[in-house]
Amino acid sequence: MEGEVTLNYSVLDFGFSFLGLAFFLVDIVLDIWAAVHFYQEGDFIYLGLLVTMLAGSSVLGQLFSWLWYRYEDWETRTSTEGSVSKRVLQVLHIFQLGVYIRYAGVLEVAVRSFFPIKKRDSVNVAVYLSHDLSLLRLFEAFSESAPQLVLMLTVMLQTGDWQDPVTVLKAVGSASAIACSVTLYHRSLRSFLTDKAKPGPVSSLLYFICNLLLIFPRLAALALFAYAQPCYIFAHFLCCWAVLFFLAWRCGTKFMDSSAGEWLYRATVGLIWYFSWFNVSGGRSVYHGVLYHAWMLLDQLLLCGLAFWQTHKAPCITGGLLSPDTVAVMGGVVVAVYVSGLLVKVLYYKRFHPKLGEPSTDTKKPLQLPAAGDFTDGGEEDRGLGDYTEVDFMEPPLVEMLTGGGEEVGRVKRPVNRRMQHLAQNFYS
Repeated sequence: MEGEVTLNYSVLDFGFSFLGLAFFLVDIVLDIWAAVHFYQEGDFIYLGLLVTMLAGSSVLGQLFSWLWYRYEDWETRTSTEGSVSKRVLQVLHIFQLGVYIRYAGVLEVAVRSFFPIKKRDSVNVAVYLSHDLSLLRLFEAFSESAPQLVLMLTVMLQTGDWQDPVTVLKAVGSASAIACSVTLYHRSLRSFLTDKAKPGPVSSLLYFICNLLLIFPRLAALALFAYAQPCYIFAHFLCCWAVLFFLAWRCGTKFMDSSAGEWLYRATVGLIWYFSWFNVSGGRSVYHGVLYHAWMLLDQLLLCGLAFWQTHKAPCITGGLLSPDTVAVMGGVVVAVYVSGLLVKVLYYKRFHPKLGEPSTDTKKPLQLPAAGDFTDGGEEDRGLGDYTEVDFMEPPLVEMLTGGGEEVGRVKRPVNRRMQHLAQNFYS
């Protein structure tokens, strides 16, 4: 069919999907290990904080997954998802297991995309589903992994384990997993923009490095402040989150299909902004990014400065494990690493970022997605629709009457993943 578009899903994308699943499984094991460790050490306050983080993050992810299924009238697009009924799928979300079905579905269509049978359809569905999954992983990274790493770094400073190279490497590895989630989200969005060049391995690697250099010092600064001012870290979070939540509302986000879901999304954006940059609005996003990173740099200077002041003024409160000079050196390293991350990010956007280029003349060309029957295995295809269904970006489903051969044929325009397209346009604006 003329104008037919096939979404991009390469071997590298499949590798990243598998890597994301591996990180997901490792993260579960590490969560269990951390909980057991706190229990054996008798640190029940830390254990309570950890369990609260895990439960809150799980509820948040399952809630988004639930809403997205509900917006699509619980339509399933893979045989894995279709193997359970609507009622069972709802029960799985209640028991915090619904996201696992999404993981299984993405892996299913990713594997099928490398077989000649329905390869084109599987590729399109793989990109469609992997975006929602990558976004859920991003939510989990900043609602669970990032706060948990701050907690672990704080414990390291309080116990002196920060001097152990193996422990430090574990912390860097945890931060790398968070940066990997951001990179996966970045590639997922780019896969959706079929008329734009995709980031290559070097580009993705540099993007991963710059995010690692920006996220890890942020977490370290929060841990340093929590070590010196444990009673004020929650006040810092609530005050910053309230401001960021207000800014997310002022951006006028239109991501979810319900008012309650949109407020939940804005609250989640505020949480992500507390740790890392996340573009949610179009226009000249470079100005938003510059203002955000300037604020983050000032905030980290403030956090490190207050930690130094506290250890110098009242070392007995912090236990005296870290001298003021040591805290000053740590704070300087944190700020220096963050500045280096900003420099790497500038390098990425100047030399390695896939340029959007000038708008093409056929921007109104509809995207072709598989028809209803092609989304599931064994589904009966609507033969009146043909192999593909035309979809106009950002438009609701409608029926267009086409005249051909003297008779009218009803052609249904099925919606594309609006969340994917909307965020992709904002992210690369």
